[in-house]
Amino acid sequence: MLKDLGLFGLFLACMLSATIIPFSSETVVAAAMLLDYNHWVIILVAALGNTTGGMISFLMGWFCKWEWLEKYFKVKREKLERTHDKIKRYGLWAALVTWLPLVGDLIAIAMGLMRLNPWWTLLLMFIGKGLRYTVSLNLLNLTGWF
Repeated sequence: MLKDLGLFGLFLACMLSATIIPFSSETVVAAAMLLDYNHWVIILVAALGNTTGGMISFLMGWFCKWEWLEKYFKVKREKLERTHDKIKRYGLWAALVTWLPLVGDLIAIAMGLMRLNPWWTLLLMFIGKGLRYTVSLNLLNLTGWF
């Protein structure tokens, strides 16, 4: 699939992995390395895609009602409330760790529920996700995978 869709496929896979659809985008990023795309282009496209997915989760929190999140997206209110309490402590800086598995989506949704500044959220989310892919690709290179 990635070979046929190229960088758009990378963007799409990274975007979907940052929503409530659970899978790891690192696999697709590694596949992009095997297709000999430029290291920095991969990081940029993956970070843009993953940030887009994170902002979709953020907007779900912004626009959806609690009941919708629970009913249609299977997001537990208790988990969101615990995440909400932690975000109160860190504020916008929590956007830097929306890449974390399992809790990243909850962080983004909770930030939307809290109506945190979307532009700062977008910027910090992009920085965090960009750093994630930079570290991931450099680790793959250091371990001799590529």
